[in-house]
Amino acid sequence: MTDSDSPDIGDIDKFDPGLTQRLMGVMRPFLKTYFRSEVRGLDSFPPGGALVVGNHSGGMFPMDVPIFTVDFYDRFGYDRPVYTLSHDILFMGPTGPFFRRTGYIRASRENAATALRSGGVVVVFPGGDYDAYRPTLAENVIDFNGRKGYVSTAIDAGVPIVPAVSIGGQETQLYLSRGTWLAERLGLKRLLRSDILPLSFGFPFGLSAAVPPNLPLPAKIVTQVLDPIDIAARFGDDPDVDEVDEHVRSVMQQALNELAARRRFPILG
Repeated sequence: MTDSDSPDIGDIDKFDPGLTQRLMGVMRPFLKTYFRSEVRGLDSFPPGGALVVGNHSGGMFPMDVPIFTVDFYDRFGYDRPVYTLSHDILFMGPTGPFFRRTGYIRASRENAATALRSGGVVVVFPGGDYDAYRPTLAENVIDFNGRKGYVSTAIDAGVPIVPAVSIGGQETQLYLSRGTWLAERLGLKRLLRSDILPLSFGFPFGLSAAVPPNLPLPAKIVTQVLDPIDIAARFGDDPDVDEVDEHVRSVMQQALNELAARRRFPILG
């Protein structure tokens, strides 16, 4: 195994607060105008290291991280970095160093632990692409596809879990199916490490099977940050991973239901 193939715990040291601040300056007017983005609940955000666990939305163009980080940095400043656990593909090619410098790190247990123990905030989307491409008709369902590793990550690092739910991202186009059956038929897991081949309908290409990629419609996106969960205080010194995961998903589902109940119209919000 080469150095480039192994988890790069040096990703943490590459964070550049100056570049990140300039990026937020560019992203802020776009997010606040095009998506009319809102982040609620940051008043209860805990000090020190924290694992933010979110639902993932928006297919090929997810806005969850930019929307959260713009408001987070506005409130807490750039000396408190936000790291996002990301797929290796994000670091391939010439854009890899840019993503590392703005807080994206390889999704490994080592990277997460290093970032959390340094006092950083780490964002994880347990459902990954499976969640980001959920059908629009199931947009308000929390489904991590059985993935629970985030719980062990928080326990090992001794940090709270901060659930965060977002609504609106699955309205940026009409997501029809994850296409798991099609991905299996084509052998994509072996070729591309993917269990899905999503089918969607949007602008400007109409029906798309991941390519050509349609542009996101200007749906209003709202993120609700929930109260932190102190795992040891709530579940004891030897917490059961399944029990913690069930609780996290339960409070997230309740919060998402509440956001959905207040949402009057698709896209408009």
